[in-house]
Amino acid sequence: MCGISGIRSYAGPPDAELVRRMMAALFHRGPDGSGYYRDEHVALGHTRLAIVDTAGGVQPMTNEDGTVWVSFNGEIFNYVELAAQLRDRGHTFRTHSDTEVIVHAWEEWGTGCFDRFNGQWALAIWDRRTSSLVLSRDRFGVRPLFYTQGSDRLLFASEVKALLADPEVPRRFDPAGLDEVLTFWSTLAPRTVFDGISQVPPGSYLVIGPDGETNEHRFWSPSFPDLTDRADRADRASMGAEEAAEALREAIVDAARLRFTRSDVPVGAYLSGGLDSAVTASVVAGFTEAPLHTFSLRFADAEFDEGSYQTLMARRLGTRHEDVVVRERDIAEIFPEVVRHAETPLLRTAPAPMFLLSRLVREAGFKVVVTGEGADEVLGGYDIFREARVRELWTRDPAAAEAAVERLYPWMRRSPNQAPAFARSFFGRNLVAGDPAMSHRPRWDSTSVLKSMLTQDMRVAADAAGDLAATMPAESSSWDVLSRAQWLEMTTLLPGYILASQGDRMLMGNSVEGRFPFLDPRLAELAGQVPADLLMRGLDEKHLLKRAFADLVPAEILARPKQPYRAPDAAAFFSSGSPDWLDAVTSPSAVREAGVFRPELVERLLAKCRRDGGRRIGNTDSMRLVAVISVQLLHHDFLAGAGQVEARPSQAPMAVFDRLRTPEMTQLTPS
Repeated sequence: MCGISGIRSYAGPPDAELVRRMMAALFHRGPDGSGYYRDEHVALGHTRLAIVDTAGGVQPMTNEDGTVWVSFNGEIFNYVELAAQLRDRGHTFRTHSDTEVIVHAWEEWGTGCFDRFNGQWALAIWDRRTSSLVLSRDRFGVRPLFYTQGSDRLLFASEVKALLADPEVPRRFDPAGLDEVLTFWSTLAPRTVFDGISQVPPGSYLVIGPDGETNEHRFWSPSFPDLTDRADRADRASMGAEEAAEALREAIVDAARLRFTRSDVPVGAYLSGGLDSAVTASVVAGFTEAPLHTFSLRFADAEFDEGSYQTLMARRLGTRHEDVVVRERDIAEIFPEVVRHAETPLLRTAPAPMFLLSRLVREAGFKVVVTGEGADEVLGGYDIFREARVRELWTRDPAAAEAAVERLYPWMRRSPNQAPAFARSFFGRNLVAGDPAMSHRPRWDSTSVLKSMLTQDMRVAADAAGDLAATMPAESSSWDVLSRAQWLEMTTLLPGYILASQGDRMLMGNSVEGRFPFLDPRLAELAGQVPADLLMRGLDEKHLLKRAFADLVPAEILARPKQPYRAPDAAAFFSSGSPDWLDAVTSPSAVREAGVFRPELVERLLAKCRRDGGRRIGNTDSMRLVAVISVQLLHHDFLAGAGQVEARPSQAPMAVFDRLRTPEMTQLTPS
């Protein structure tokens, strides 16, 4: 796991000092070493977190004759198998790294190599033979990749802060990007919240030609069975539960094996107390003779804590277990740093405890952890999928649907089943026959209420939800309602929030790599072909996963209702007194300077939170508060003044190949 950056210049040699500043901004992603390559047209930068072939995997890396160069962030888990295929085709390897597999795979298969990779990646390939720069991102968007293009050059990097090392990059919010965050909780690639800065969409690659022409290509997107195909439907219907569970188990075990064993450094595992991490930890524990090292997040507030289930699982597996107990004031203290790493507005504080958990992992001496992310999206685990079933039923039988609501949200204090009138309003809202996004309309509507606080300049006329629904594949009309909801989750919340704000950014902020067996492409393909009624039996979420691992997971965890990961929001900033930084970034003058929210409404919201320590405000006001605070922090750190984000200096060795200075690769160690 690493940080990548670079420059494609169309008017003279790229600036070596600029690419080094970009690399410095990514030091936290790769503290073990760095390097850059430069020629007349391109500079590629790299900061390394050494995990595979720790001695030989120095980047940027080239082929035998120096015509293909790569800077790579991530892991290609099937690199051993691909290397064997490439050797059979005559390729010679100098290292044992997955990076070199990318180089030779590009030579052999061109853009077809991305279909062959089983991994998580953001990478840049410079092909001197065609003067083409290629930027690629993995199927689900596990690893980030941003870029900005001007008239004379294109910059790319793992994080926005590296792009801002160039003073010519704009320092402005994009109102359309903010609108998307206040609808979906995240932007939709290629958009970001920063004007003039884009991101490579998941499952895509860009080809930037010699003249700067940029073409985007999609090599993967989520797909699901066509229910109107009678033959295909009959084949799937014939798949029994036992057969499907066995196939699922086999796929998960192999996906976990690749992600646990393909590492030259120790690998730990997260235990959340839920089903997904219980499965992954149980599986990977079988691939090590030494006790597995597990890590958990706990809360001082019992409402959010799952410690009893974590302890149960750790004892069952006999792991070396560590946890971090998070208090409300811990969240407030760390929140500015969390937003600097997230680089996007947040509507919840949930990423903050995840940052503290990855810090625990790093302090324990680990660089890699296996986690359960992706199981809910791929195998049907979210409440919103259950809601989709209820809403579909509501269009046919409102009375039966109203009764079904009582089975939802057993974990919630103020559940809709305690307020039938609210439930009818929530689930019966925007029920339009044939609407492919029917499952998500209530959630998007609820979040969009936050836009009422925006200034006039930040309001946009576009309909983000309608635009997204219009981009759904034409064949989605033939999908099951669960499949359509899964597609929407995989397009919005998964890449933009779960894998980014709560995932990559919080892990790499502490130089830790996360690996996600449930996002193995073979597993995703299998799950997409399983009948929806097996994934979710009635309203029993992840039914097939429970069946597949009933012998490894304790009954208490199998039977417990799905409890989404949550953290204290408003109370974190007000229950024990406000942190020192809060008043400065949310003062009326600071809010006016940012120009995003109306100062008088912000003042009213802050006063409301101060009255009771933020403990009694509702869900919408909690989201409003976190949105305001995070936007103000982003403005202060990224956009105000020079917009320069402070970078930590690196003392790690640097490998330099600069064709404009010397034909030899050199090793430099900063003083």
